[in-house]
Amino acid sequence: MELRSERLLLRRPLASDLEAMFAIMSDPQAMRYWSTLPHADREVTRRWLDKMLERTANGGEDFIMVLDGEAIGTVGAGRLPDFGFMLRRDCWGRGLATEASRAFIAYAFADTAATHLDADVDPRNAASLSVLGKLGFIETGRAENTFLLGDEWCHSVYLRLDRPEVS
Repeated sequence: MELRSERLLLRRPLASDLEAMFAIMSDPQAMRYWSTLPHADREVTRRWLDKMLERTANGGEDFIMVLDGEAIGTVGAGRLPDFGFMLRRDCWGRGLATEASRAFIAYAFADTAATHLDADVDPRNAASLSVLGKLGFIETGRAENTFLLGDEWCHSVYLRLDRPEVS
């Protein structure tokens, strides 16, 4: 399964994505608001990628973003309706997360049983909140101390995007 947008190919993950994903997941800035600490070595990323491959084989909706032949991030829902994306730092600020997300959302609402998508974002992650706002996600709640990352408590903003009404 492949999805295409103006600049991106979205494809299912492959075991060969290990190096590209490790480059992202070992970057402290790229992982600043993720739910795990930066990956210390490739084995941590390999285990993460193996879980993604297993989810995809069992109905998960994970996609790898590919720009000019290079894997630059992820977008999708490992378990619908939980939606998210991650992007290599040198690709930030170019509209790629928004573009990939729009392609995934169109697919999710046209080709899956999803009636809505949910997102859980650290409230300090202004860039991701901006992307989700552009996509039409609406804040549904907030919670403090939702998970402990290293020695830092993180909070959550919960957002939701409903399937558009078809007339």
